[in-house]
Parts: sequence; structure tokens; C-alpha cells
Amino acid sequence: MSRSVRLETEGGEPSPVFGAGAPPEGPGRVSPVDGAVWRLRSRGCWEDAAALLEPYAATDTAASLRRAALLVEACMFTSVGWDAAESALRAAEALAQDDEERGAAACERGQLAYTATVLGVRDRSDEARAALGRAAALLPPTARGRAMLDYRRGLLAEHLSDTPQSALAAYRRAHAAAAALDDLLLCSFTWRHLAGLALREGEVAEARHGFTESLRLREELGFLVGMAPALTALAEVEPEPEATRLRAEAGRLFRLLGGVPTWLAGQLPSVPPVPPVPPA
Repeated sequence: MSRSVRLETEGGEPSPVFGAGAPPEGPGRVSPVDGAVWRLRSRGCWEDAAALLEPYAATDTAASLRRAALLVEACMFTSVGWDAAESALRAAEALAQDDEERGAAACERGQLAYTATVLGVRDRSDEARAALGRAAALLPPTARGRAMLDYRRGLLAEHLSDTPQSALAAYRRAHAAAAALDDLLLCSFTWRHLAGLALREGEVAEARHGFTESLRLREELGFLVGMAPALTALAEVEPEPEATRLRAEAGRLFRLLGGVPTWLAGQLPSVPPVPPVPPA
């Protein structure tokens, strides 16, 4: 999506966002609601963040897209909430009126289908590919959402198609676009996945650099919910005793956030697996 919903504006342009809410850019650049959405999202409180947007989402396409993106991201981190995300996504699709809005909705649908597939909930790989292909056809070349789209196409290439070279090309496009847009949060994701591919090729020094940059950006932005995965990834390429220290810190954050992300439990031996929480 190219713009956040603008609420209680006090000057300045609307805050550009990706994935349902970006960090505040400074005084006058975001509304109080934008800032609250980011703070809740960064701490893994996706449902609370989505609730802040609900009064606007019925009629405002940008708010509806942001709300859907929050709930899609919640599925990835918690492995629950699929019905709520699907409902929010259908509402956003119904409101979309131009190609960029329809493309943004298709990008979120592709991510939801990818998430269900990669977490083993249900094989929706064909739907994921079709939705991201539709997003690519709809989003203009200069749209801000192209960076996120390239990143997500990289995820499909790496984890569903097992074509690392295609994934590398997509991640590099996404990384360059995110850097040009000063989208530091997306850069933290692209750094991490570029590093993962480097490690896959045995390039440990390059992997360590990418994982370190990803962690640094998440620390600077206060993206708490993304800290444990970043620490765990960096631990894979650090010698002892640093690796143990990093995993211990990841475990502390994992427990602090109530066992989120759920898929990380198996990578933290000292952390007991968290039983799945049935959807409300």
C-alpha cells in the first residue's frame, strides 16, 4: 500500500507505510493513531492495533488495507487468527477502487496464502503465486508497494519453489527499493533474507554482516517482536560464547512476548514449546 490513513492530522504529509504501520518519522509526520498502531504492532499486539483502525476501515480503503495487513502479519507470528485476517482482507478487496489499491490487496492475499502454506496450515501455494502475480500486474512500477511485493516474491521463490537464485534477485530488488525509500523496517527483513541465502552458500562473513544489520535496524526502530528472530539468526554465525548469549537474549524476549513468534520455539532449546492457542 502506498499511504497510511491520515488521522487527526496536524500538518505534514501522510506517513508512508508498509505492512500496516511504519515507525513514526518525527513530529508532525504521523498522527497519534499512526504512532499508536506502530507501538502496538512492534510489541506483537496486532489485534489491538487493528481495533484502532476499525472505525475508519469501513469506508477508508487505506485504513482497511492496513487493518488487513496487521491481521495477516499476526497469522505469521502466532499461527492463529486466520478467519479474522481473511474477513479483513475481503473487506479491503471490496473497497479497493484503483489498480494500486487492488494491487496492495492482492499482495496481502498472496502473503496470507504463503503464510498458511509455509506454516503447514493448508497448502495455498497456487493461490499465493497467483495473487502476487496479480499484484505485479496491477502495481505501477513506481508504486511504493513494489518493494514489499519483490520481497514477498523472494519468499515464495526461496521457501515454496526452492529457487534461491530467483529469490536472491527478488530480495536484491526489494532491498534497493527499500533503501531508496528509507524504509528501514523492510530493509531489516531484506538484510536478514539476503544473509540467509549467503549462509546457504557458505559465505559466513557476508551472512554475519547481513544478520548484524538486520538486528541493528530492528533495535533502532524498536521493533521488539522482530528481535528474537534476528538474535537467533545472528547466533547461527557467531562463535561461542557469543552465540549462547544471543540465544539466551532471544529466549528472554520470546518469553516476554508470550511465546511469539510461535515458530521460533523449536530453535530455542531452553524455551519449552508454547501450546497452540485456539482462535477466539
